[in-house]
Order: sequence, then structure tokens, then C-alpha cells
Amino acid sequence: MQLGKCAVTGEFLKSDKLHCHHKLPRHMGGTDEFSNLVIVHEDVHRLIHATSETTIERYRNILQLDGKQLKETTRDCEQSYLS
Repeated sequence: MQLGKCAVTGEFLKSDKLHCHHKLPRHMGGTDEFSNLVIVHEDVHRLIHATSETTIERYRNILQLDGKQLKETTRDCEQSYLS
């Protein structure tokens, strides 16, 4: 259980910054079940789904993720776009 924290940064999230992310995307058979969802900061979610190098670099600079956080985000990005 995340207890209101971002799954990537560990930061406590206010409701206006909270986004829900599917671990396994719905287009790949993922569901809206609790076990397939994590909460992330809105900027992390934008980074996970970003496709342009400019956008990726912008959010990497904003977030300043450490190695472990970046690895988690990269894993989520890969799952989001495999088809």
C-alpha cells in the first residue's frame, strides 16, 4: 500500500498532483483492478507516457530522479508502449 505516496519518488501527494497509472496497460490486457494500479505524481506520469525526446528530457530535469527512481520509471515506460 502506498499511503498517499508516489510509487516512484516516495513523495506525499496532494490530490491535485496525483495521477493513477496502470502497471499493465489496458491495451495490453490490464484492468482497472486495484492490484494493477499505482499512484504517481502528475509529472512522473507525464514522463512515463512521454514519447518525444524534448518532453522526456524536460521532465527528467524537473524531477531529478535518482538511479532507482529512473529505473522504475523506465520500466513503466517500456510496459506502456510494448504492443
